[in-house]
Amino acid sequence: MAGVPRFPVSDHGDGRRFFNPPGRPQARSFLSLPRWWFQTAVLGQGTPWPKQASPPAVPRLPASVPAGHVAVTFIGHATFLLQLPGVNILTDPMFSRRAGPFGWAGPPRVRPPALALAALPRIDVVLLSHNHYDHLDLPSLRWLARERRPLIVTTLGNQGWLAARGLGPAVELDWWQAHACAGGLEVTCTPAQHFSARAPWDRCRTLWGGFALRTDGPGTIYFAGDTGYCDGFGEIGARLGPVALALLPIGAYEPRWFMQAVHCSPAEAVKIHREVRARRSLAMHFGTFELTDEGIDDPPRALALALAAAGIAPDEFAVPGFGETRLIPLA
Repeated sequence: MAGVPRFPVSDHGDGRRFFNPPGRPQARSFLSLPRWWFQTAVLGQGTPWPKQASPPAVPRLPASVPAGHVAVTFIGHATFLLQLPGVNILTDPMFSRRAGPFGWAGPPRVRPPALALAALPRIDVVLLSHNHYDHLDLPSLRWLARERRPLIVTTLGNQGWLAARGLGPAVELDWWQAHACAGGLEVTCTPAQHFSARAPWDRCRTLWGGFALRTDGPGTIYFAGDTGYCDGFGEIGARLGPVALALLPIGAYEPRWFMQAVHCSPAEAVKIHREVRARRSLAMHFGTFELTDEGIDDPPRALALALAAAGIAPDEFAVPGFGETRLIPLA
């Protein structure tokens, strides 16, 4: 029924659509796309990517993870395998060859996933930050639902969409809501500065966010999802810290006039690292899909410059290798 709220009314939603809270920038409309395409395609303002990048390393997954640690494997883009004692988590699983509808539309991968779906271990929980094609990939989710049967934890509005496609079980959360999962894992949905859409007619009908993960042990793991920079990250650190490990996006940020409201630059990712009070951060959302105008190797280079300017050691906010597994203490 038109006009009847589907979701709680809040500072980021009117009951039917979502938005970034007042005082923060909103994503530019689809009407801005022709200007961007003209600047990139006609004026040549973007940096071309190679059709294929160097392949990822073959991950060496641990047989077990010691208490108080997490094994983090970077599969590509925003997909990480997080292995904690007793529970395995997959973030924004994207294993398809293109980030778009129909299997043939959208940007192609220039680097394959570091793990094939069939090589994944048991997956207990899948985190879905929002519904963009490079983060919510239907073929990957269908394989996982059939072969691994994880619990999907996502943001408001996505549960019904997933159920209509035979995917579940799923739990949808508003910002700051928490859900207790198996294995002593608690997942809290966190605010993000972004938007949602899978088509021009469903813009901002579902929520976007990140996730904070807590177990019985010390320290929080923070997965930022897709986000621009805003003034809300200090609250995440204050409410859910100490953050032992943050997974932060560093790519898809040019041109700034178009991307600033939805994707942080590497320098802004450094600010997020500090404001959530992360002891360590790992970069993501780079080097996989040509989504915007910066070159394939620009985000890691810009991050190195931003870390040096901030006086932060490179190993405090590192760029993981594709296929690399790191064992990180949470204490």
